[in-house]
Amino acid sequence: MFEQVPVPTPFQVGPVNAYLAERTLVDPGPDSDEAWSRLTDALAERDLAPADIERVLITHPHPDHFGLASRFRDLGASTVAHPDAAAIMADFPGRLDAEQAYFSDFFVRCGMAPSTAETVTELPEAFVHYAPSVGVDRQVGAGDTVTVDGRELRVDDLVGHASGEVLFAFDGQAGWEAIVGDNVLAEITPNPFLQPPPEPGAERPRVLPAYNDSLAVLRDAGYDRLHPGHRGLIDDPPERIDDILAEHDERTERVAGMLDEPTTPVAVMNELFGDLPVTEQFPGMSEAVGHLDVLEAAGRVTVRETDDAILYERDE
Repeated sequence: MFEQVPVPTPFQVGPVNAYLAERTLVDPGPDSDEAWSRLTDALAERDLAPADIERVLITHPHPDHFGLASRFRDLGASTVAHPDAAAIMADFPGRLDAEQAYFSDFFVRCGMAPSTAETVTELPEAFVHYAPSVGVDRQVGAGDTVTVDGRELRVDDLVGHASGEVLFAFDGQAGWEAIVGDNVLAEITPNPFLQPPPEPGAERPRVLPAYNDSLAVLRDAGYDRLHPGHRGLIDDPPERIDDILAEHDERTERVAGMLDEPTTPVAVMNELFGDLPVTEQFPGMSEAVGHLDVLEAAGRVTVRETDDAILYERDE
């Protein structure tokens, strides 16, 4: 039903997979001339112009997935995304400001030098160029449907890789199939990025425990093929998801072995990954804090939190 169109990105992950069915486009890619050229060439090969696209579906609000949505919307296409994604995409610079304000303080409390925390949280400003804010015309979530090319796509929520991530499921050539964004990837273990509290004073989301639970639900949902946001198709979803969960479990146990004494998340990150360049420290902290969150949720660690520091120690 959907044709995969790899679209170039300036990011380390490489090309992003856009998906095209008739006049519906899923995850058009980042806002760059190179990406636009590749996508418009792909449309021309199918006797379509950009103005022919009627609907843009967004799996999640990361720049490499939604950046070009504003160009298509300006040409008349409607946009479809989860309400949480819609709030982020409506004011992407504002979302970045909120993340910077929260994480610059959080990372210092996790043991990071203030100057490093400032640099780490400022780096994503480069992403704003590739992700113009865009309005969402229809908000969807679990249980909703979207009609594409005469067929109904079922929407379901995904948790863990990004706020407001959804999948679009349909009957395809392989059976029950779904476009899943970056929630499951064939050759990469997706990074469950840290997310700020949904509102001031609220708890920080425990992303990795929720991601593990979401993966287990997806594994058991009966999918025959998954269409991911990067690289190749996944033709044995349960096996791939089990591999990802096993990698998560292995790293969680490795982190548990580091906590004989009170330990900061930064120390855990350094033990896991060595001397990471500053450009990789946000993903590194997401990993370290995520596995500590898993241990906390399982009642296996004691967390000592003050205004100045967050320390973790394994319970015996």
